[in-house]
Order: sequence, then C-alpha cells, then structure tokens
Amino acid sequence: MSIVLGILTFVLILVSLFIVLVVLAQKSKDGGMGAALGGGAAEAAFGAETGNVLSKSTIYAAVLFFVLAFALFLGRIYENKHAAAASGNALPSITAPAAAAPAPATAAPAAGAVTMPSTAPTTTTTPTPAAPAATTPAAPAPEATKKP
Repeated sequence: MSIVLGILTFVLILVSLFIVLVVLAQKSKDGGMGAALGGGAAEAAFGAETGNVLSKSTIYAAVLFFVLAFALFLGRIYENKHAAAASGNALPSITAPAAAAPAPATAAPAAGAVTMPSTAPTTTTTPTPAAPAATTPAAPAPEATKKP
C-alpha cells in the first residue's frame, strides 16, 4: 500500500508543477506574465485556439489534483489504521478494577495477636509550650495620669 501512496504522491507533485506552468503560460487580458513566459510559443504550438487548450488543460489538471489529494488523504488514513493493528503496536485495552474501600482501622489487637511494625515512616510531634502570660501589670500611659 505504501508503494501505491508513494507513486500517487509523486504524480501529485508532477500535476501541481504542471498546473503552475500552465497557469503561467496562459495569456491574461492585459498581456501580463503569460505573454512574457511563452504566450507566443503556446500559440505557435497549439494554433489560434491556444486559450481553449490551456483553459481545458488547467481545468483537467485541477480536477486531477483534487482527486489525487483526496485519494492520498484516504490512503494515509487507511494505512495508519491498519498498520498499527497489523504490527501489534496497538495498545491493549485494560480494564481497571473498581476502587476498593479502605479497610477500617482496628482499635486494639486481640489478645495473643502478633502485630507487625508499620513500614510507613511515622512522625511524632511534640507540643510546643504556650507563650508565658505577662505577670507584670502594664504601666499606665503618661497621658492618663495627668488630670486637668
């Protein structure tokens, strides 16, 4: 399939170059680029009906360009979908188990039961002493002691 897509890509490039050359070779109404790039040579090769030949070839080339571009688009989609599944590179679909509820903590082990130390690191916090309360009374502000 990739060989066919490679050939179609090459043909698409040739068709696009042909469209560029045919459009540049056409004679515009005011002379323009078509007259400078071979308007007279096209008339010599195709005769007096050069405008009709170049117009028809432009239309056919444009239709061929769009058909090839669409075919390549669909071909690449087909190639990508089937290549992943055929080569085994597709990711497997795995269903995740339902989330289990956490086990309730036991208050105390039963008599005679052996308890294993936890592997999780435990942190102990020591209470910080509260700031000591001020035992000395605050001195009154100097303005409060003055009487008028």
